[in-house]
Amino acid sequence: MQDIEVRFSEKPSLKDPIFIEGLPGVGNVGKLAAEHLIDQLKAVKFVDIVSKYFPPQVIVKDDGLVRLVSNEMYYVQRSDKENDLVFLVGDYQGVTPEGQYMLSDRVLNIVKELGVTKIFTLGGYGIGKMVDKPRVLGAATDLELIREMKELGVVFSKGEPGSGIVGASGLLLGLGLIYGMQSVCLMGETSGYFVDPRAAEVVLEVLVRKLDVQIDYEALRHKAQQIDQITARLKDMETQQGPEGIGERREDLGYIG
Repeated sequence: MQDIEVRFSEKPSLKDPIFIEGLPGVGNVGKLAAEHLIDQLKAVKFVDIVSKYFPPQVIVKDDGLVRLVSNEMYYVQRSDKENDLVFLVGDYQGVTPEGQYMLSDRVLNIVKELGVTKIFTLGGYGIGKMVDKPRVLGAATDLELIREMKELGVVFSKGEPGSGIVGASGLLLGLGLIYGMQSVCLMGETSGYFVDPRAAEVVLEVLVRKLDVQIDYEALRHKAQQIDQITARLKDMETQQGPEGIGERREDLGYIG
């Protein structure tokens, strides 16, 4: 097996495509946002990526069959718009710094061949506390993009994120400069404690305006309600004292994926 194996099911011909990355990260904000957009726009999968830089495991599907962990790429052709779309989603990011660089570079090679010149990476900005009205923070590769994003309500705040952008969402911007691509990272403010559909929604609200698409948010809002129920139960547990709270603490709180 090669370090990175890219398997094409087809090689689409695309019109000035925009590339959108949404891999797992803080609050799974980017993953939720990108996968929701893929579903809403009925995007077509055309690439599977498997690599030794992913965790050494398989995913067990509902029918009991297994598959290697992977990243996937999808496309949407839009005859009525100026730009087609290309997406990257997946199970994991690279687990080593070398892996992150190698995977990001390989993906950029793929999208360059497709004609991509603009990138949007999606992620979460963890602040360590619950957020009622999350902001969308941004980082970009040029001032023109910053001006465009500010007009859509994206916040470019000094010192946020203070530690920079770790992982694919940051590397694709940095390496994208080498490839001559304009790039923006959109980060939904999130506690970082849970999968955060609400932060994913505010990121999508900015992105869909820029891409000129219309989508339904019902599925994301349903997940957000589930998360609200979990956090409410956690708050109740925190206020309980003594043995009477032990049984409640053992209750399975579930997981929203």
